Amino acid sequence: MDNKPENTNRRAILGLFLIVVGSLWIFERLDLIPSFWNDILISWQMLLIGIGVFSIIGGNKTTGTILIVIGGFFLIPEVAHIPYELRRIGWPALIIGIGVAILITHSGRRSTTEPPNFTTGEQKGIDYFDDFVIFGGREVYVNSQNFLGGKTTSVFGGTEYDLRQAKLSANGAVIDTLALFGGCGFKVPPDWTVRNEVTAIFGGYTDKRGASLNQIVPDPSKTLVIKGFAAFGGVEIKYL
Repeated sequence: MDNKPENTNRRAILGLFLIVVGSLWIFERLDLIPSFWNDILISWQMLLIGIGVFSIIGGNKTTGTILIVIGGFFLIPEVAHIPYELRRIGWPALIIGIGVAILITHSGRRSTTEPPNFTTGEQKGIDYFDDFVIFGGREVYVNSQNFLGGKTTSVFGGTEYDLRQAKLSANGAVIDTLALFGGCGFKVPPDWTVRNEVTAIFGGYTDKRGASLNQIVPDPSKTLVIKGFAAFGGVEIKYL
């Protein structure tokens, strides 16, 4: 489960991304960018697109594609006149675009060794989950005795997983998270070692177990890796 080279690459990509953003900002302050392009390049829409490109390069194609679709959707009116008839169907078109992006980025990704996709429920004894929440909330209890991990996506919503009755597989577990204007929470046993590999931009990762684990030393053989992406949202680890 050692992926230090991957982490190094992601940090290098993040560094290049920040250099590009900073350079554009300097050019804007020095009036080296024409006013028309200035309004486009220095905008929140372009920021979303840039974060999306960074996410795709970093390996999170689903997140990156969704951010590019959203940023591009809101950028179009800035560069072109949109007739009223088309503006009326703008939001439905955006929802369709996000749906297409999710389908495209998920097609062909599942390998023969990857656990199957299960339906989310209130109680889960499964070893792997793949959940998606949008404009809502959900709390899931996982009691698997050979927990492998899963994927969870929260868009304008929140999910919380109670893993305190679960047992990790011999090789540990990996959970891939996507929190976009939403949040993901995980309640874990006190002796688990939780490794943070979440990329957060205008978001955050918080481990609130510290105050509850004064007398408990995490077991390195029980390692849960939390990876993924948080934008305008957060990932939280807690015991209680």
